[in-house]
Amino acid sequence: MSIRDSSIVVLDTSRTSIRAGLGLHDLLRTPSVEVLARVGLPRSILNGVNGDAQGNASTSKVLNGPSVPNAKLTDYLVGTQLEEALAAGQDIVQYWPFAEAGIADWTQAEALWKYVLFNQLHLRRTQMESAVLLSLPPGLSRDVHERLCQTFFERFNVAGFGILERPVAQFYSAVNANSGLSGVVVDVDREWTDIAPIYDGFLVSNARISVRAGMEGCKKYLAGLLRGNQSVMAALLEPVEGENPLDEAGQQAALEGLTQLLWAEGHIKVLSEGEAAAQEVEDLSADGDINIAAIVVAGKEKAVIEKGMKNKAARANAAEQARAKEIEARDLIEVQWRGKTITVGKERHRFCEPLFDVSVRESVKGKEREKDDAPALSVQAAVAEAVGRTEFDQRQYIWQGLFVTGEITNHIKSLGAALQTRLTSLIPLNVDPQHNEVQPRVIRTLKIPEYFAEYRDKGDGVASFLGTSIVAKITFNESAGKNFVSKGDYASMGPRAILGMSPSLL
Repeated sequence: MSIRDSSIVVLDTSRTSIRAGLGLHDLLRTPSVEVLARVGLPRSILNGVNGDAQGNASTSKVLNGPSVPNAKLTDYLVGTQLEEALAAGQDIVQYWPFAEAGIADWTQAEALWKYVLFNQLHLRRTQMESAVLLSLPPGLSRDVHERLCQTFFERFNVAGFGILERPVAQFYSAVNANSGLSGVVVDVDREWTDIAPIYDGFLVSNARISVRAGMEGCKKYLAGLLRGNQSVMAALLEPVEGENPLDEAGQQAALEGLTQLLWAEGHIKVLSEGEAAAQEVEDLSADGDINIAAIVVAGKEKAVIEKGMKNKAARANAAEQARAKEIEARDLIEVQWRGKTITVGKERHRFCEPLFDVSVRESVKGKEREKDDAPALSVQAAVAEAVGRTEFDQRQYIWQGLFVTGEITNHIKSLGAALQTRLTSLIPLNVDPQHNEVQPRVIRTLKIPEYFAEYRDKGDGVASFLGTSIVAKITFNESAGKNFVSKGDYASMGPRAILGMSPSLL
């Protein structure tokens, strides 16, 4: 039987977030639910189930594992419950069960999905008529697929169930009439960037690469640069009545909040290669032309402006207009932060440098060192290596579809183009086509087509949810063939029924 579109649930699960929506419409909508893929366990409960093994861990410490085998589903705080507990200063240990692109703890995963299905989407387990299409990071084993199938049927009582690999979903969201079914997906998450080549609509599993570089590293890096801006630091360190001065950790958190603000308001673009280095060596000129960007970083803009306006009070309006023109020409911006107006210069555009420069990552304050199993590669080098792992005659088609996605792209629209320019030197482009017909000669970028009206403002960051919605329309349509496990299938075959519906496992 086919499933009604209005009852279908799209459940997109990444390393660090879960996006969901109930019902498919002619104009596919953006997710109605978006929560961080984290759970919290009060320290008192943790010490009770694990003894004092983790009793020395710091308050609200974030862990990716190991699992907590004796914790019950009801012990975990999820969503608003967790946010309220953290805001109240409770001693909470946080876990991110999907952070390593797997499922570190099944109870934690179940707590998250249960919260989304029954608390946020308001479904009822006893009267469940919804089928679920779950998108997850690739590379999960057959055993994991079977347990997922068992969990959704036996714990959530779904009417039907299917699994989709996230890179495939992301790529399908960007496919249009002018593009093929081959490309490479670059998914920039909070701590990781996952790179997955797609050929003829299928994931090339043995070519996948993940590098430890993401949104959080970019925020920490720019926060470190902003420490050199005395205007920013003056606003940060000015005493506030009734509050204690910020310690080092508090300063770092506040500066990262400023970088989040700059990103969210769309003030950041991606510097071209060499532009950041040129910016670093600009000199501050005392006479002649004034280097506004360097002045801002040095925190001396106020003194320079005052000197320039001295004895010119009669021309105040003209001076203000000149200042506005200077700000525009020198790419300065003024933002409201901590109750003050502060000026930020071109250093904000260096936000993405940790993605493209491995040496920069080492300088990021609080950044973990690269793990032994994670290649220390720039994103462009990792993309080139991933495509290089595919069959030689597939590469020219894969290079025709470079698609950069992830939350970072919601407000930095130029990230795909910036990666494209950095990749051109890493593939042989000057090859005579008469001598080698399969050699790649050009890289083309993809984006979500304009006709997905509700996704225009969101950017490409929710590509996986859109792609999963597109596939769900086909998957649960009986005329398209059997692409999901029904309740009848599960009753007759059990959890292994999912294996025949997962192309990557065949």
